[in-house]
Amino acid sequence: MTTTTEKLNELKARLRDVADLNSVGAVLHWDQATYMPPGGAAARGRQMAVVGRIAQEMFSDPATGRLLDELRLYEESLPYDSDDASLIRVARRDYEKAVKIPPDFLSAFYEHSATSYQAWTEARPANDFARVRPLLEKTLDMSRRMADFFPGYDHIADPLIDFADYGMKAADVRKVFAELREALVPLVRAITSQEPADDSCLKKHFPEQRQLAFGRKVIERFGYDFLRGRQDKTHHPFETKFSTGDVRITTRIKEDDLGYGFFSTTHESGHALYEQGVNPSFEGTPLNEGTSSGVHESQSRTWENLVSRSRPFWEHFYPQLQDAFPEQLASVPLDEFYRAVNTVRRSLIRTEADEVTYNLHVMIRFELELRMLEGRLEVNDLPEAWHAAYDADLGIVAPSDVDGCMQDVHWFGGHIGGAFQGYTLGNVMSAQFFDAALAAHPEIPSEIGRGEFGALHSWLKENIYCHGRKYTASELLHRVTGGGLDIAPYIRYLRGKFGELYSL
Repeated sequence: MTTTTEKLNELKARLRDVADLNSVGAVLHWDQATYMPPGGAAARGRQMAVVGRIAQEMFSDPATGRLLDELRLYEESLPYDSDDASLIRVARRDYEKAVKIPPDFLSAFYEHSATSYQAWTEARPANDFARVRPLLEKTLDMSRRMADFFPGYDHIADPLIDFADYGMKAADVRKVFAELREALVPLVRAITSQEPADDSCLKKHFPEQRQLAFGRKVIERFGYDFLRGRQDKTHHPFETKFSTGDVRITTRIKEDDLGYGFFSTTHESGHALYEQGVNPSFEGTPLNEGTSSGVHESQSRTWENLVSRSRPFWEHFYPQLQDAFPEQLASVPLDEFYRAVNTVRRSLIRTEADEVTYNLHVMIRFELELRMLEGRLEVNDLPEAWHAAYDADLGIVAPSDVDGCMQDVHWFGGHIGGAFQGYTLGNVMSAQFFDAALAAHPEIPSEIGRGEFGALHSWLKENIYCHGRKYTASELLHRVTGGGLDIAPYIRYLRGKFGELYSL
């Protein structure tokens, strides 16, 4: 008779094979986004489709389901938060989703996504929306079909949101967004009615290699381990994980905009710190990654904004930045530089947006996604709908689609729906988690002012990173903060910081 231990080991072996195949797919995507020549796009799409289909077939095999069923009593005999119980619980949740998606459909989707991504990298700089329009129409069709594999939803976007932020629905996101908008719009108006801060000191010529070197020095101080990672350039920055020992980040550099590459680097390093901090015993299992899009973004936004845009951070690092760029910054006082990196203005680009207006960018995309999925917005009309939304919410219109509906990679390299809400959920959670960290370690701001990040990084590893996917986002929030999702700490942070900067 097969013992429980043997069944658990068999499940782990099967899950490890699936994880390895998914990592192969991640390597293929990373290569396409960094070094692959354009001529490899067609073959790369087929390769990613084959790997994705094999992984899906292996994971959704009835044998996986039988093992999970046979281990149910063992799971129920264990404490909820034990590693084995969590592994079985999360694997079952993933399995129940996987069996609803036909492997052939998933394979076709992977191939289409690879083709669409390559077309986007070439069409965006050419401002050629017509080239990607039919691909985006197919993405929309496949996104709707994906949602329909999960009948019984309240909104067609619900299954797609659930993939990224388990337990969240379109109605939940809209409620959070409405509360945020009510608090943010008056703040945006109060600040943007003033003359924006002078950020011309960031717009000089900053050689690429010196930018990369400074960014690397900073994220190494954060705790990013280059023995288990690397940084490369790409069209749209991202973090990817092939194993516990190989967590990579990408960035993009503009030599005439210092903040463009630096904050991209600190943002992606936050994702990577999370993945490098997951319990190494989870390797090869569904637990070996961050728990949700929102929690993941809370970490990237913590290191990008709460740390890297803070006054204590620049009190330590600004002299070093001046040493790296003496001609550009030697005569620029710290106060002027600090205001420059925290300039608030109505702008077109989400990834370059300030902390106050950023969430309005996300809300625009989220509502456009819902309208497309509902059939109320045709892809052909997306550019004009985008411009109209930006005019209404931010009072600014892009001169072309390059800085309009083609600026983000998400719809051109994945499904439509569930792609954007995590950014704002992450902003909200970042303030909640940071408050909890400060309560445990009030010395964190003074440590940051000395260029030390040990207390913050250690607290995050102990309370968030190490758990991987053991807990849902909601469970993790309750464990760490004692409550659920709450916009109050985030709004308090924004009003405090920017109220002081803009004398509100």
